[in-house]
Amino acid sequence: MLVDSPPEQRADTAPAPPTRRAVRALGLLLSVVILVLVALASIAVGAKALSPDQVWHGLFHGTGTYGDVVVDERMSRTALGLLSGAALGLSGGVLQALTRNPLADPGLLGINAGASAAVVTALTFFGVTSLTGYVWFAFGGAAAVGALVWFLGGSRGATPVRLALAGTAISAALYGYLQAVMIMDGAALGKMRFWTVGSLASATDSTIAQVLPFLVAGTLLALGLARPLNAMAMGDDTARALGANLNRTRALAMLAATVLSGAATAACGPIMFVGLMVPHVVRSFTGPDLRWILPYATVLSPVLLLGADVLGRMVARPAELQVGIVTALIGGPVFIFLVRRRRTAQL
Repeated sequence: MLVDSPPEQRADTAPAPPTRRAVRALGLLLSVVILVLVALASIAVGAKALSPDQVWHGLFHGTGTYGDVVVDERMSRTALGLLSGAALGLSGGVLQALTRNPLADPGLLGINAGASAAVVTALTFFGVTSLTGYVWFAFGGAAAVGALVWFLGGSRGATPVRLALAGTAISAALYGYLQAVMIMDGAALGKMRFWTVGSLASATDSTIAQVLPFLVAGTLLALGLARPLNAMAMGDDTARALGANLNRTRALAMLAATVLSGAATAACGPIMFVGLMVPHVVRSFTGPDLRWILPYATVLSPVLLLGADVLGRMVARPAELQVGIVTALIGGPVFIFLVRRRRTAQL
């Protein structure tokens, strides 16, 4: 397992000088501007490109024309991309801090596997076929696996290593179950093949409304954990000396990551690498201070997800390449690059 070296963390989590804080704040503002531009591109680009006038008319003066209908549909897709991207980035940042593994993501703790296993169960054994139906199965599966990992990892005595090992073991078992069920049920295989790729194409206002309360609650909880997780990064003894409650922080961090990644996975399927890449890249220019990593990840993760979605619509016109495929194609090489260039990691 890869862990950050404590000396680097102690140095970089110290209070930043005013100039450095101003640069970080300016960078965050610039990131928000980039996010707005990518969101507008997500609305304008598709199988049929829309002009700026059509986008403006659809956003503010919709009257039921073709362009207005397209804008309305793409707004739901863009909103889901914004929310899911932020959730995946935040959960990845929290899990990397919790496990002290800079290359961790929601898949490490089995959350994606739990959601996938619950969806195939709903399709095969309960006859659920609509997105609004199995979104609750996906979220329930993610939450159940998160709780199980916490229990097997030692509950109040949980450690980063135990949590990672428990998540890996549960993921292997659930993916075995997933493959067995899909082999026996051809109909489930066809439906799951689309869901497991990860896509924003099925976004609806109803889906967004169902997962929005969980995403908001998880976001607020994750951002509120920045300080205690910073303390834990310097080691358990130091964190206790600083007044951090280790058991409570770990439990709340698990809860926040499970709620965020579970809701995002339920809404658009298991999209890989977003929660891994963005917090890791952000750390390279903010340092390991989660008070900056988490806000940056909240803004830049939707940039990656929506950018990948726009790219998938452009390269395969008039069809589209699902966003999960695009992020995997981007994430694989980037992941290898990050592992190879990492100088402060140790086994």
